[in-house]
Amino acid sequence: MAKTKTVYFCQNCGTQHLKWMGQCSTCKEWNTLVEEVVSKEEKSDWKIDKSPRKANTALKVKDIQIQNEKRFNAISNELNNVLGGGIVPGSVILLGGEPGIGKSTLMLQVALSMQHKVLYVSGEESQTQIKLRAERVQNLNEDCLILTETNTQKIFKAIQLEHPEILVIDSIQTLHTDYVESSAGSVSQIKETTTELIKFAKETGTPVLVIGHINKEGSIAGPKILEHMVDVVLQFEGDRNHTYRILRALKNRFGSTQELGIFEMRGGGLREVKNPSEILISKKEGDLSGTSISATLEGMRPLMIEVQALVSTAVYGTPQRSATGYHLKRLNMLLAVLEKRAGFRLGAKDVFLNITGGIQVDDPAIDLAVVVAVLSSNEDEPVPQNYAFAAEVGLAGEIRPVNRVEQRIAEAEKLGFEKIFISKFCKISQEAHTIEIVKIATIEDLLGLLF
Repeated sequence: MAKTKTVYFCQNCGTQHLKWMGQCSTCKEWNTLVEEVVSKEEKSDWKIDKSPRKANTALKVKDIQIQNEKRFNAISNELNNVLGGGIVPGSVILLGGEPGIGKSTLMLQVALSMQHKVLYVSGEESQTQIKLRAERVQNLNEDCLILTETNTQKIFKAIQLEHPEILVIDSIQTLHTDYVESSAGSVSQIKETTTELIKFAKETGTPVLVIGHINKEGSIAGPKILEHMVDVVLQFEGDRNHTYRILRALKNRFGSTQELGIFEMRGGGLREVKNPSEILISKKEGDLSGTSISATLEGMRPLMIEVQALVSTAVYGTPQRSATGYHLKRLNMLLAVLEKRAGFRLGAKDVFLNITGGIQVDDPAIDLAVVVAVLSSNEDEPVPQNYAFAAEVGLAGEIRPVNRVEQRIAEAEKLGFEKIFISKFCKISQEAHTIEIVKIATIEDLLGLLF
């Protein structure tokens, strides 16, 4: 008879407690402890035929042999770039995102487009539903197998029969194992099923792509340890009212976490956006006040994005400050710099800022474009559409240089911009570029050139 015991798991942070408490001692949240029955019986390996394995021995660093394993090509260039060059054999990749954003569509497109044997396991949809979506996507891989199952032991039996090269799980919250007596989606079930999948991936070298739900705060549902256990954590984000989706790497053991992939949702599935700068700059007739173009970087990719600002007199006495796609505290700091260093009285005015395209920008090089957009709206004087900006603004009103400015200039030059404003302290020569490079040192220099 298997020995069982009851423990209490925090549904917010996943901490295990021996007895019920009103408040979790780790995350300090109230009424989040849930009782779960955990079986402590001896677990069987995911494989039926066990073979004794030798214990690993410690090696000196100089004696460790580096093996460059060939990555699986995900066909999608955007996904390959975000993963750092493709899918690493034996890796476990977790994809999170809001409901209806397109997680299942992305994973199904990857499964149907790859030239490898793929087992797509779905615990949320029937085989008929997946078939209808596959016909809409129109990428039919004859070696793609569809399995509707939620029990991990039955999934591993199907794996032993089919021997897939890649495994896709949709989703981790629907799986359950016989070794834990709790409902699917609970903290203990998510931890146990993920552990089994990781063990399978590492022992066989089979990459596992896992879809995960998110909670109302926007983070992966379940214990935080889930993100520590997997090798790669991808975030699929975007507004369901817009067609564009952004794929980010929040964690990547095999590449950079600064890469960005952009997709467009269409009736036939997700389409890669080859030149995102064109979609991030809105098309308009004539010059309008309150807009400016900034040359920013997302990972290794340069992007030209449009900054929109609206400055108006505060109607209700208390001025409002609002920013979409940009840090509000950073906006307040730049407004204080304009008041102190440039003499603009913006304390009694409402200021609204928007980054077009639904993208979130953390690059400090966008500071100069934000300042230009705010001043343009305040003075009601448009900035020419063929001007670009790439510099950071300091608290003293100085224009500071940013990294990899050569790439930013090359992107602006490729898209047909005539002028780009950068810091005076950037060591860039004009001779190597056809675009006019304007170097400025302070905000006062900027005012004299534009307004």
